[in-house]
Amino acid sequence: MDRTVNETNQSISMLAGSRYNLYVGLALALGSSAFNGSSFILKKKGLLKLADRGVPRAGQGGYSYLKEWLWWAGLLSMGLGEAANFAAYAFAPATLVTPLGALSVLISAILSSYLLNEKLNIHGKLGCILSILGSTVMVIHAPEEEEVTSLDEMERKLQDPAFVTFAVLLTVVALVLIFIVAPKRGQTNILIYILICSFIGAFSVSSVKGLGIAIKQMLEQKTVYRHPLVYVLVGILVLSVSTQINYLNKALDVFNTSLVTPIYYVCFTTTVVTCSIILFKEWSSMDLGDIIGTLSGFCTILIGIFLLHAFKNTSVTWSQLMSTVAKEPSLAHQEYETCHTLLESMEDPALAYEEDNVLFSQ
Repeated sequence: MDRTVNETNQSISMLAGSRYNLYVGLALALGSSAFNGSSFILKKKGLLKLADRGVPRAGQGGYSYLKEWLWWAGLLSMGLGEAANFAAYAFAPATLVTPLGALSVLISAILSSYLLNEKLNIHGKLGCILSILGSTVMVIHAPEEEEVTSLDEMERKLQDPAFVTFAVLLTVVALVLIFIVAPKRGQTNILIYILICSFIGAFSVSSVKGLGIAIKQMLEQKTVYRHPLVYVLVGILVLSVSTQINYLNKALDVFNTSLVTPIYYVCFTTTVVTCSIILFKEWSSMDLGDIIGTLSGFCTILIGIFLLHAFKNTSVTWSQLMSTVAKEPSLAHQEYETCHTLLESMEDPALAYEEDNVLFSQ
């Protein structure tokens, strides 16, 4: 009897602990989105100030932004966001943390419309709302990641043939984009720089997840500094983050912020979720309903991003839309009166006889 009670209490405490970790991860992810969304605006304002001075721009290979304090403020905000994001991955699954990055899309789009005078029409606002709704659906149906509690387990997962194949493919594509495609089409195609950031970002998230496990083991007073995987993960993280910052600066300098942010979110989320599924086998424990819910949420996000991107030059306001709706009943009433008059004329035999006489007399 006592054994049963102890097992019940242990299961309740484990459930409470998992929920606590989930809430901590969600709070950190929300804070990360706020800092990251603001960082886009600060860095963009710094790049615009440099452009007004006529100095070489980041999109042209210049590094004058390193002397601009607004750009450093944006980098600091991004650093705080990434630190919160780093901690969030240690408490919650990647497929739960990453979709919440959609909040940074909303924050960046709203701030850019007020601080950068970048117009966000009604399609863009609807796109932001759909992105939030899609992220919410993905969070509700988020898969449970396979439990990894030690660096040895993480090392075995990183050596899995499926993940190795995925990592090699991403690396090859990223190198082709960096050295062949970007010099030719990076200034005209918004996807080039963003795809580089997204593909490299998959490695940064995997490194963060592994380092989070190392920090947990360190808090348990285990000698993790002797494990070579720790230094490999730190090197990959530094290299991937520096590459992301470089090409994200180029994308922000050349293209509109309200477009760069959502498109980067979609590409980055797709890559990270795919990497997490392959690495941690998260979808193996999902039923059909959760799989459909996750895919539906992601498709909703894609539709929202499409609205943001495809109708960026369409100037439609809410007042114009309401005035168009208000005009429709009067037009319908006019069409009804015209049709009613025509029917009455057809039913009047005298009028029909006169029209026949006129027709045959001609």
